[in-house]
Amino acid sequence: QDPLAELVKITPESIGVGQYQHDVDNSLLKKELKETVEFCVNKVGVNLNTASKELLSYVSGVSAKIAKNIIEYREKNGMFKSRKEIKKVTGLGPKAFEQAAGFMRISGENPLENTGVHPDHYYIVDNICKKLKLKIDEIVKKPDYLTEVNVEEFVDENAGKLTLIDIFEEIRKPGLDPREKFEIVSFDENVKEIDDVNPGQVLNGIITNITKFGAFCDIGVHQDGLIHISQIADKFIKDPSEVVSVGQWVKVKVVEVDKQRRRIALTMLI
Repeated sequence: QDPLAELVKITPESIGVGQYQHDVDNSLLKKELKETVEFCVNKVGVNLNTASKELLSYVSGVSAKIAKNIIEYREKNGMFKSRKEIKKVTGLGPKAFEQAAGFMRISGENPLENTGVHPDHYYIVDNICKKLKLKIDEIVKKPDYLTEVNVEEFVDENAGKLTLIDIFEEIRKPGLDPREKFEIVSFDENVKEIDDVNPGQVLNGIITNITKFGAFCDIGVHQDGLIHISQIADKFIKDPSEVVSVGQWVKVKVVEVDKQRRRIALTMLI
């Protein structure tokens, strides 16, 4: 499953970014959030043969119209065999190709097509293969071969030392998703509604929002509990973000439950 492909279908401002979302300039917020999503999409890369129109439109250099054309080309001509084939897509010119190709992935015969190495730099990898007298497949299977190569030997007017270092890193891990492993922590099966919550219970929770006065925590009962700033750490802290972050799994203890007003007070167990 590719959660990023689904998440990009949601407009960024609809996700909710905390209690001060409506205090900032709406157009500025929209712009900053869009840029953040673009950064994430390009860092992860998109599979050219499975990506949705929404996901493709966040790729650097690809507009919504070009993304639509890519989908139409794919439906008409079948799967892309190489990244260079996207040059045949209507509206995708040389400049757009230069910007976008490095962020697209194809799982095929050439391992480089599934990396962040830009097609314009494939010749560098070919030179490395000639130097080592090996095929690219052999280097990918045993990247230790690259330790025998001096990076600076392949620097030219099109690729500096930093670009070469990036190319070496990509060869070492073709197809690697840079996102961290998602850790699943289960909620208590006996606690599903607020009526099941009682003072003294120790539960698993996930931080959903951070404010100046504390952090809200999902404990699996459709009502987030509040960990007051004084209950987050065993020392004085000025800001909850010093200790916790959104998405972090924590262990909490229920301090108080107001079932009528649907309020849950929690303390974090260090």
